[in-house]
Amino acid sequence: MAALTKNAKEILNDRYLLRDRNGIIAETPKQLFKRVSKFLASAEINHKSVWEKRFFNLMNMLDFLPNSPTLMNAGLPKGQLSACFVLPINDSLKSIFTTLKNAALIHQSGGGTGFNFSRLRPKNDKTSSNQGTSSGPVAFMKIYDTATENVKQGGKRRGANMGILNINHPDIEDFITAKSIKNELRNFNISVGITNDFMEAVKNDKVWKLINPRTMKIEKRIKARFLWDLIVDEAWKTGDPGLVFLDTINEHNPTPKIGKIESTNPCGEVPLLDYESCNLGSINLSNMVVAKENDAETDWDKLASTIEIAVRFLDNVISVNYYLLPQIKSITQRNRKIGLGVMGWAEMLIKLGIPYASIEALDLGKKLMLFIKEKSYKTSKKLALEKEMFPEWKNSRHYHGNPLRNATCNSIAPTGTISVIADTSYSIEPLFALAYKRTGILGNKTQLEMNKLFMAKMKSLGLWNTALKKFIYKNGSVKNYGAIPDEVKKLFEISMEIPWKYHLLHQKAFQEFTDNAVSKTINLPENTSSEEIAEIYWTAWEYQLKGITIYRYGSKETQVLQRCDFNNLSKDCQ
Repeated sequence: MAALTKNAKEILNDRYLLRDRNGIIAETPKQLFKRVSKFLASAEINHKSVWEKRFFNLMNMLDFLPNSPTLMNAGLPKGQLSACFVLPINDSLKSIFTTLKNAALIHQSGGGTGFNFSRLRPKNDKTSSNQGTSSGPVAFMKIYDTATENVKQGGKRRGANMGILNINHPDIEDFITAKSIKNELRNFNISVGITNDFMEAVKNDKVWKLINPRTMKIEKRIKARFLWDLIVDEAWKTGDPGLVFLDTINEHNPTPKIGKIESTNPCGEVPLLDYESCNLGSINLSNMVVAKENDAETDWDKLASTIEIAVRFLDNVISVNYYLLPQIKSITQRNRKIGLGVMGWAEMLIKLGIPYASIEALDLGKKLMLFIKEKSYKTSKKLALEKEMFPEWKNSRHYHGNPLRNATCNSIAPTGTISVIADTSYSIEPLFALAYKRTGILGNKTQLEMNKLFMAKMKSLGLWNTALKKFIYKNGSVKNYGAIPDEVKKLFEISMEIPWKYHLLHQKAFQEFTDNAVSKTINLPENTSSEEIAEIYWTAWEYQLKGITIYRYGSKETQVLQRCDFNNLSKDCQ
């Protein structure tokens, strides 16, 4: 088994390992992987033991890990294994609270939910049953947020939601500013549903029409640039709202005959139809590098083998999963969407000696994701021939082309806790810092991270000493540390030192060959201007990304990743 770090063991103990009736941990990490692999292999008709061993080895060596609900729940009674769901909210009190009930069940099982609230009539609109007035989408979002606060995911953490309101809804101003109020919508990421027409209206300084979804009549006319500036200003203040580009998403909707996509999962990497769910897993790219005498290179053969096993693993999740609602079971099994992604991209680049902010990194990112997509589709085609195609294949964009097992194969998820378990960098993000604190994922406990590749490099150069260690703990960066060669500083640039254009270009490089979407946060320094955020959002649309999220350091009172304050080193960072 690959060695687990102290932080990985803490998270496994807290969230993933089974406990007995007395709350005592009743399995080891190895037994967890055996439990998961055995249950997933039960979907196989032939060679169950062979696939169980392959699934186990993949996880045991930390080459691939599935989303958290699969690790938590596989093999348990009524084990719900999916991470991502989208639920519809229609314009009636019954629909609103039925969806709330369903969301609570999903959160309890470990899943996250996405909603588009745009079908709801605006605030102060008349109600159908009496002479009262409507509360509006934002008010109902607050009810959902309160419920989420009190229902933990899988009994381990609070639920996560995505809330979307389309740019033409009459309550869009209230939605955009909703998170400016302290502690409001704490359990929501919020994004504005953007259309190409709106972006053109902003470009040409046009008046934008806000439409009442109940009457389909114009409720208000407003300058498109006013709404754009409001979005940008709020994003600068709080990190919210992000943008979801609905036209781009539906341009790539794999099953347009079934319906239009209106929402995504909580982090935006999986656009889904109403009631759809998706199963995610990520390949540890840091483990896909083979060392040579004085160099290193990508291990394409190992990557190909890993993709083949991982796609089969994720497809099996659909077969053995316990579905909380019949609607979820129906559409999930008809489309069989999976999302194989990556983590450890920044560490892979470091091992290869390639700076994140470089054309070479972008070229490799494209080549790598194209390879993953091609091998994923090849495996899905093989599974279709062995088992059968996904039932809605004839109603999909794949009809007359690829006979596939899965309507989608790839997503780039944020890989929060599974990156910690695998001891690698998050998703396709650059290193947040060379040393930092992680808070809020284990109650009040703080975890410290010091990048292992940086330490190894400094030791190989004979530069690792107490002074450098203290400097890193204080600053998280070596940008201003004189003794380190410039080319090494470039290789170990951290997130907020990397120009935002390279952040976006990495997202663009991976999105080009990702059939779902890419979850990527553009981490920005505190002194970033609102004009720069406007440029980032605009460029994201021009790049035909499916969504965009920024975070200006310090713009929220609490954040999971923080610089390690050297003044409090004895308390937080030892």
